[in-house]
Amino acid sequence: MTELLIRKAKKGDADAFCRLMDLHMQSIYKVAMAYLKNDEDVADAIQETILACFQKIGTLKQNRYFKTWLIRILINKCKDILQNRSRMVYTDMIPEIPTYEETFERVEWNQVLDLLDEKYRIILLLYYLEGFNTREIGDILNMKESTVKTRLSRGRQKVADVYSQVMHEGNTIYAESRR
Repeated sequence: MTELLIRKAKKGDADAFCRLMDLHMQSIYKVAMAYLKNDEDVADAIQETILACFQKIGTLKQNRYFKTWLIRILINKCKDILQNRSRMVYTDMIPEIPTYEETFERVEWNQVLDLLDEKYRIILLLYYLEGFNTREIGDILNMKESTVKTRLSRGRQKVADVYSQVMHEGNTIYAESRR
């Protein structure tokens, strides 16, 4: 079905393109949120990505790499927004409060990811949440597969270290409260 939608979209079928974007919306939202951490910027990145994809879908060489191509465009848009954001001066900083819809596990996972360097965070997100393999991640991020594997391994270790630290601190607090 996706293959057919891609072929139609390449021929200018706007409805097929919209359905194609709907199929991938959850994935692009998760990747954008991992990068930008703010709904307004995420919405901007998604909008810019969809527009760029619509304008450039004819340049997609192999339809089977559509999602990889889409995510690469999204990541570049996210990086542009981050670069522009670093130039802005904020007059008031309002902390973002998670909505009640978020499950505890998702909030916890996002908190752990937030503690990691971007180079590990995005690889873990693409690998575990989006299901890309290391070769595909290398294509998306324009890096060698061996680099992706190394960062994936180090990212896993950093996540394990964070959980270990949290568990240790939790046990210390528990032990102190029992005294």
